[in-house]
Amino acid sequence: MAMASRLLTALLIVTALGPAAADEPLRILSWGGAYERAQREALFQPFTEHTGIHVEVHRYDGGLTELRRAVDDEAAPWDVIDMTRSQAMAACDEGLLQTLSPDLAAPAPDGTPAERDFMPGAIGDCALTHTLFATVVAYRSDAFPGRRPTRIADLFDQRRFPGPRALQRTPAVNLEWALLATGVPHEELYRLLSTPRGLGLALERLDALEEIHWWEDGETPVRLLTEGEVVMASGYNGRFFDAMISRGAPIEILWDGQVQEHETWVIPRHADNPDTAREFIRFATSTERLVALARRIPYGPARASSAVRVGSHPQSGVDMRLHIPTHPLNAERAITKDETWYARTLTRMEDYFAEWLSARQARTGEASAPPAAADDQPVAP
Repeated sequence: MAMASRLLTALLIVTALGPAAADEPLRILSWGGAYERAQREALFQPFTEHTGIHVEVHRYDGGLTELRRAVDDEAAPWDVIDMTRSQAMAACDEGLLQTLSPDLAAPAPDGTPAERDFMPGAIGDCALTHTLFATVVAYRSDAFPGRRPTRIADLFDQRRFPGPRALQRTPAVNLEWALLATGVPHEELYRLLSTPRGLGLALERLDALEEIHWWEDGETPVRLLTEGEVVMASGYNGRFFDAMISRGAPIEILWDGQVQEHETWVIPRHADNPDTAREFIRFATSTERLVALARRIPYGPARASSAVRVGSHPQSGVDMRLHIPTHPLNAERAITKDETWYARTLTRMEDYFAEWLSARQARTGEASAPPAAADDQPVAP
């Protein structure tokens, strides 16, 4: 009788999961590197253990080009995408994503409803914010004897802080930093960038920099900095942290001018397994899972119930709270990226920046930096 009961229970579980869960992997598009390693430990492997569903990880460097192509072909090769909120908002407006129920996220352990536990704006029509990350400047601690950069304007001061820089091949963040370096107040950045004068001022400031290594893959600025090819680099705070803690790299993060942005989960149109995708998003945005992720890579959890539980790094014992962008000491002069502005102007700004960069590269001979070695870029198995 007991055996029959166990067999019936197992049958009910398989039936509930359905054939997609039993036979097909969940295909997740994420960002590779240290970030993906943290996700595997905190999210992907626990999800497989919890459900029996294998997670297949693909990687990208952001952007909507491949998603647009997939939607046009009515065959999305992924079920879930880890996407910045500004791009998610643009993709939602273009009809590239499925809508998400406002009740998708689980309540907090004490029963607090998700809409009160998540930070304001985290629950969108097509995207659910899970963490807050920052694009920052990091520098080699041995590059400038007797002095160290203390403000974002130092990124543009190659007289006091000589040496090549590495910047992301995108208008985002570069434009904000260029205006800050000219003395524009934080609250005026996006108003000024909406004008030809403001754009011209920002690009003129960028153009004054000598020897820029333009990067696209998130591990590349870490490699350029740790190998001494550049003395300053923009990049994601979690990747720099990983190099400092795991590899002992002689680099420091400059928190002044950090640009904070939401990272979200979305489901593309024509995904093969949307129900499994929703099951994963609910699991991965639970209080417990966001704490587990923040203990491995210092991105701020989107839930209040998670933020108060972040502790030490499991390997090094470092207090992760001190390395999260939202910590008061780090966030004192932070820029909150105006994601609505970027969603509205994304295509125009990218075209404008690409035209300027093409002219600069033709004049200077600069090229995009090659990506990091394959061993540093975990991809789909």
